[in-house]
Amino acid sequence: MQNPGAIKEPSFRESVDLMFNRAVALMDLPPGLEEKIRVCNATYTVRFGVRLRGQIHTFTGYRSVHSEHMEPVKGGIRYALSVNQNEVEALAALMTYKCALVEAPFGGSKGGLCIDPRDWNDDELERITRRFAFELIKRDLINPSQNVPAPDMGTGEREMAWIADQYHRMNTTDINSQACVTGKPLHAGGIAGRVEATGRGVQYALREFFRYPEDVAAAQLSGTLDGKRIVVQGLGNVGYHAAKFLQEEDGALIVGIAERDGGLFNAAGLNVESVHGWIAKHGGVTGYPDATFVADGASVLEEECDILIPAALEGTINLNNVTRIQATLIIEAANGPVTAGADEYLRNKGVVIIPDMYANAGGVTVSYFEWVKNLSHIRFGRMQRRQEESRHQLVVDELERLNRNIGDAWSISPDFKAKYLRGADELELVRSGLDDTMRAAYQSMREIWHGRDDVTDLRVAAYLVAISRIEQSYRAKGL
Repeated sequence: MQNPGAIKEPSFRESVDLMFNRAVALMDLPPGLEEKIRVCNATYTVRFGVRLRGQIHTFTGYRSVHSEHMEPVKGGIRYALSVNQNEVEALAALMTYKCALVEAPFGGSKGGLCIDPRDWNDDELERITRRFAFELIKRDLINPSQNVPAPDMGTGEREMAWIADQYHRMNTTDINSQACVTGKPLHAGGIAGRVEATGRGVQYALREFFRYPEDVAAAQLSGTLDGKRIVVQGLGNVGYHAAKFLQEEDGALIVGIAERDGGLFNAAGLNVESVHGWIAKHGGVTGYPDATFVADGASVLEEECDILIPAALEGTINLNNVTRIQATLIIEAANGPVTAGADEYLRNKGVVIIPDMYANAGGVTVSYFEWVKNLSHIRFGRMQRRQEESRHQLVVDELERLNRNIGDAWSISPDFKAKYLRGADELELVRSGLDDTMRAAYQSMREIWHGRDDVTDLRVAAYLVAISRIEQSYRAKGL
């Protein structure tokens, strides 16, 4: 195995391109189409001023469009001091491939604002967000039919509501104005299940992986998710929901949590809800009583576990720490958490990596559902829920009639009756659609992973599926 120290560490954008190149080397793309798919179409940089605290503050933001093989293009807006053009373009590229993989009818885009939201109060953040949105909206870089943002690191429902309202103020006659952005609060055109969507998608991805004993064995594991030891990096929206659902619904043990101010480890398992509540109250994990605290939070990633879930920033598993990673299964809840160099080392070691473009696609999948809901102007389930209940009632009535005729030989359990009679609401339909999407996408990757001798990992399989679909879209356009 090659010594990681001898490999030059690529940047995040270089990592994305390297992984893309690994896949296209196994394809027979027409001349020039490879570059057309790989390169970013356009990136807009905006510098705008906002008067705050008695002076004008200038902010720098980006909106990158990677591919318009389908429109609108889709991708989140993040608020972080680390935001730069290369990062935004790499994230936009991942969005292109992610949407193609899960068959969401979007091209790829991404946005970012160089800001630490913790430095500003709510009123100041709203003024900054609205001004940023204004600069993008007037150039059609936010538009229901052209470019549809969503939340990302440092943003959430609140910021999306501000952006949607700003778009409506500037386009008062656009009946589809709510569809200009997804991830909105439920009362402002959002959809049930959007906040949990990315974390829920991570859970569904792992469930699908564990349905195949052959795949589980490739990760040097066996059995089900029940009792599997999991370390999570980042207990933000994605990490929290993934850990919570895996613990409460699948019986997994969350043995380690890494955060900005340190890490927690408990071999017997941590209570995710308790840790999350502590972070909300104290601003970090420092002082949490029911675990071993480690000042160097990143070192928790190196603890012994079965599954590692990096759900924070890109490049957190790199050539500096990859030799100490003990997990045999890594699922990338964050974008680009494993660098190309670390990826090569882990593959050679036999570690299975469920790639980011699949693992964290729950967010864009449910964003797609929200966009469709906004365009159709009706809540999912509103038309059919009571009709479903009526049809189910006919079945229950008939079963009860039969029971009366034959006496006490059998009876319907009250729990079954209550569950069967209830029609699906929006949340159930969203979860059903997300589960179906994650299953279908995994099966498309798995078919290539196990069906081709020259494909040895899920990441290349994911790229092959995505690039093939993008190629077909460009061919249909005449390119």
